[in-house]
Amino acid sequence: MRARKERCHRSTLAPPQAECGANRGREAPLTQIFIAPDEHLTEKVLLRSYQPGDGLELNIATLESYEHLRPWMPWATETQTEMESELLVRAFRARWLQATDFVMAIRTPDDERLIGGCGFHLREGPIEQRAAELGMWIRASVARSGHGTSALEAMLEWGFTHWPWQRLSWRCDAENAASMRMAEKCGLTPEGLLRNHTRNPSGEVRDTACFAILKEEWLASKKSLTRNRD
Repeated sequence: MRARKERCHRSTLAPPQAECGANRGREAPLTQIFIAPDEHLTEKVLLRSYQPGDGLELNIATLESYEHLRPWMPWATETQTEMESELLVRAFRARWLQATDFVMAIRTPDDERLIGGCGFHLREGPIEQRAAELGMWIRASVARSGHGTSALEAMLEWGFTHWPWQRLSWRCDAENAASMRMAEKCGLTPEGLLRNHTRNPSGEVRDTACFAILKEEWLASKKSLTRNRD
């Protein structure tokens, strides 16, 4: 088993720099004081930031999953090189450290195999909005085996306990029934349908299904589950 480095599990709000004059006493932007945690481990999955050197594994996983991803993921390609994938994971890491986007790997708990990817995306505004859109893809060889649900549950738990999120949303093609079922299974509330919202990878106009969950809703569901177990 490959030895794993210990990484930061909790987010950190670094102390803002002292300011002078008219700026004294103002709260620093969250992008300046938020240090994102690097990983979250559950019994079923490990979520972690991509690191330099992850490109080869990402390249293999996405190329072998092309036909599985192509109907839903505009970024899916069958021609990406190992070098392009390595540059991509390094860009992911850079944006993570800059707190501008948070793309991560879904891995087996022992960190031995990449089984998908996910992320907290700032598509509803800057990080100060404390809202993120969830994204996810699952490797074809492990699709329909529960890994997507496990990863989404892990994202909600991590997002509402160690990140600043007050709202997490989920959007998908309205034709992607599996994605919509998974969102509802994990407690997200349907918020409506954006008609003729965008185009799918084939260029056809598609509707987008919207779901979301608020931090207080997630906390209430956890308390209810705990009471039922007791």
